[in-house]
Amino acid sequence: MVELFGHTLTQRQLAERAGCLSQVAGVRLMTLSDGAERGVRMLDFRTGSGLRFTVLVDRAMDIGDCDYKGLGIAWNSPTGFRNPALHEYEGEGGLAWARSFSGLLVTCGLDHILGPEEVPADHFNYPGKRTIHHSLHGRIGNIPARLIGYGESWIDNRCVLWAEGVVQQAAVFGENLHLVRRIEADVGGNEIRVTDRVINQGFMPTPHMLFYHINVSYPLLDAGTRYLAPIEDVVWASHAGKDLRRQDTGYRTAVAPQPEFREQVWQHSMTADEAGRVPVAVLNDRLKLGLEIETVKEQLPCAYVWQNFQAGQYALGIEPSTNHVRGENFARERGEILWLSHGDERAYDLTFRILDGAGAFDDAARRITSLAAAPDDEFPEPSNVFPKLARPANAPSSAWSR
Repeated sequence: MVELFGHTLTQRQLAERAGCLSQVAGVRLMTLSDGAERGVRMLDFRTGSGLRFTVLVDRAMDIGDCDYKGLGIAWNSPTGFRNPALHEYEGEGGLAWARSFSGLLVTCGLDHILGPEEVPADHFNYPGKRTIHHSLHGRIGNIPARLIGYGESWIDNRCVLWAEGVVQQAAVFGENLHLVRRIEADVGGNEIRVTDRVINQGFMPTPHMLFYHINVSYPLLDAGTRYLAPIEDVVWASHAGKDLRRQDTGYRTAVAPQPEFREQVWQHSMTADEAGRVPVAVLNDRLKLGLEIETVKEQLPCAYVWQNFQAGQYALGIEPSTNHVRGENFARERGEILWLSHGDERAYDLTFRILDGAGAFDDAARRITSLAAAPDDEFPEPSNVFPKLARPANAPSSAWSR
């Protein structure tokens, strides 16, 4: 059954009303054809409920646009959805990633996240590569996918819109990591489900790090928009100390765009529900519009919030992560890097849920606040206590030498 326009419809009843499903919902492949976006394949999803989003096939199958009943949710930065052929990963001292940074979902990894760093490479057993210099947030977000398929399927009386692809991050004398991604949304529904598997198809033990840069903007993001999360500890803040209050912007309430705003990043420790899932939400009370993001704590034990309230680049980023915000060398020193041997894989599950109206707001708030009482103070002092992350003891001994 599907719920559409106040009716509950079987497959037959829906077919009676629409000669083609695309009349009310569907997924369609198209190609962008102008400017820096030229040549980027894109899947356009419409669920029929008012939810529309696009999947950028040639940018790691990340989610680009997202809107609900005409109201924008996703961040579109000035870079646009730049064709990866124009991307210079090694440029600008490792910061050129920012020239291709846009969209609701931007995947970071697969072997490195966070700032530019130099790390050991002797686990690849190649004399010419003693170290690797990683640029900001890794390579995966600018690699085109091999599209396995897309379409609409009736499953257990539900009509599911879906797409699946494989993104391969590989080098000779280096990593061979595959991201297998499936994206689903129900016809008549308000959810987007992302299921990822990261697999080492190479034969050398390979480090793995990953986080999701989930970016919302105007009109969902506006002055007064609230960030709601089951925070049990404020672990770290990029602007801690004397700068914590300098911009008069706390951790949970957005401010209007500021011409000279300097980005702020927080790391929070979250409490999961009984199923092991962590829900957070971005809520605009004026529009009665919100976005809930649900992850699995065992898969993504760390969580950051990126506040970029700069005029012209106005965004809030929700960032669930495999590792702490201090970076790769910090993780190596603490034995917290995930190492994948041949055939090893890690699974990740994300759910994006539109919150429409006061009832949905109240339900989300009840579920989230019941898990942990977040700080009342907008400017809580960070503890700087980074909980130890449990990791399999499978790192090669050579990986720790510098």
